[in-house]
Amino acid sequence: MTQIALIIPAFNEEKSIGKVLSEVPEIVEEMVVVDNNSTDRTAVLAREAGATVLHEPRKGYGYACLKGINYLGEKSKTPHIIVFMDGDYSDFPEELSKLVAPILENGMDLVIGARKKELREEGAMTPQQVFGNWLATTLMRLFFGARFTDLGPFRAITYEALVGMEMEDKTYGWTVEMQLKALRQKLAYTEVPVRYKKRIGVSKVSGTVKGSIFAGIKILRWIFKYSYK
Repeated sequence: MTQIALIIPAFNEEKSIGKVLSEVPEIVEEMVVVDNNSTDRTAVLAREAGATVLHEPRKGYGYACLKGINYLGEKSKTPHIIVFMDGDYSDFPEELSKLVAPILENGMDLVIGARKKELREEGAMTPQQVFGNWLATTLMRLFFGARFTDLGPFRAITYEALVGMEMEDKTYGWTVEMQLKALRQKLAYTEVPVRYKKRIGVSKVSGTVKGSIFAGIKILRWIFKYSYK
């Protein structure tokens, strides 16, 4: 049986984490919630919902993801597929099965959950998110011939491909780093349209001007870094 693990970085998501975990399909063998220094009951509620809870005191999406990867890498039997999903209930956890299908059935290495406009709840993505995704994917298409249309955090990747990427970004550039490395390493990738709804609570990145600016700078830095390699 193919082993599938789920990593959810979470910072102050006590209002949503239980809902997310309760809707994860049974094909997932282990749900790993990385508590990114929350000040609320995120960790307690995640554990009550059946997740393995790790603590990462250094704030940053990449820090949390790396913590989860390192944990899974130390197990006696590593998973075949790792899925990343946010803990804010903006994604539809039941669509995880659809996300891993191209890996299981078609040999893909990386699958991005693309938040298509026609499947998004109105207002689910901020204008800066929409523009940032358009700019980043347009630049990746121009520089690398990429077919990506989104930097969506809901994604699935084989453990082997993920380890080979040697991911390093600790904060806002995690998603684009993964996609750029997939292009550079000529991995097999595709997108799967997914639904997307308004998150519970306020985004720590796109919900603030500072967060949006820093995320934009980090994304562009990664793209231009790889365009000159």
